[in-house]
Amino acid sequence: MCAEPEGDFPLALLAKGPIPGQVKTRLIPALGESEAAVLHESLLRHTLALAIQATAPHRITLWTALDHAHPLFLELASRHGIGLRAQPEGDLGERMYCALAAMDGPGLVIGSDCPVLTAPLLARCWQALTTADAVCLPAEDGGYALIGARRAEPRLFTGIDWGTKRVMAQTRERLHELGWQLACPATVWDVDRPKDVARWRDLERLAAGRSGPAC
Repeated sequence: MCAEPEGDFPLALLAKGPIPGQVKTRLIPALGESEAAVLHESLLRHTLALAIQATAPHRITLWTALDHAHPLFLELASRHGIGLRAQPEGDLGERMYCALAAMDGPGLVIGSDCPVLTAPLLARCWQALTTADAVCLPAEDGGYALIGARRAEPRLFTGIDWGTKRVMAQTRERLHELGWQLACPATVWDVDRPKDVARWRDLERLAAGRSGPAC
């Protein structure tokens, strides 16, 4: 039987529809448009699977972009019982703020391109909010793969140079200005470059060698 979720907490997952030429654009020169889209879809399915291990499906909202009625989104919602909402217009910070503001209390926001997230790590991030005002998983490239907060605060997402190596440092500055305590349970990496793809495939081979039957 499938294991029960690690916890019961709100989780927002932001993802684009896997449209060739519009996702994983930094990988297109190495993979081509179609293969980059396939990779994006694979990462999204992987991320949602671990999210469902971490919290109840009805607590998960998939915030969609590019094509809100994409067959993949409809399939995932129908199969797993998760919610679907369209990402609003605006930069990444505005979209993450809206995802947090839509929750009825503390919650977490993640993307779909960090293959080293695990259900226990998501549960640790949630537990961190019992003592900290915010939680992040800094990424090796200077950004972050997860942010959570006890309450939505727009200033946490303003004046950030999204997509650069300054994101985490600037976020720490905003938290300092707010007087918020930050927890960072782990440092992670995401799939943006060809070497990241190879790194993830190595992880998949290792996992396949030791995993049992899938749920």
